[in-house]
Amino acid sequence: MPAIDTAKILILATDGYERSELRVPLDKLSTHGADVKIASPKSSPIKSWDKKDWGDTVEVDIEVKNVDIDDYDALVIPGGQINPDLLRNDEASVSLVREFVASGKPVAAICHGPWLLVEAGALRGRAATSYSSIKTDLLNAGAVWRDEPVVCDQAIITSRNPNDLDAFVSKIVEEVSEGKHRRAA
Repeated sequence: MPAIDTAKILILATDGYERSELRVPLDKLSTHGADVKIASPKSSPIKSWDKKDWGDTVEVDIEVKNVDIDDYDALVIPGGQINPDLLRNDEASVSLVREFVASGKPVAAICHGPWLLVEAGALRGRAATSYSSIKTDLLNAGAVWRDEPVVCDQAIITSRNPNDLDAFVSKIVEEVSEGKHRRAA
């Protein structure tokens, strides 16, 4: 099992990611010593959504089609309405999420990010949370939805919104330190 200060963590995002939901995990996990990379369907910088308008941009380290999950210890999916909606329509991104889930490595999604877990078929029978407006989507996908800051079921970590970022990042650190988890498909 990797220590957080030697872990390699991949953040999956595209244009329209909620700024804080990418920046806070990126900064805090990096502060813990993790090597954090950004993957996106495109190679050019991606633009955040910050409250009511476009925010800053972040450089993309690797295109989704070139990711080898063996190079990473965990996957983080920030939310925002635009980001996960675009990603769940990108088959390479959905396939990447499926591969991470199948590997047993920690997968963390916040806010609307669990839409990708729904699309990847990863939540049936699992406890999860999300932004309240997509609760029905998770329930329809077979999740056991809970209104809690962070929910973890066999290293599939979900969280509700930016107010829960501290708990979300803490759970990522904990689960990465535990390593791979055996989980049923």
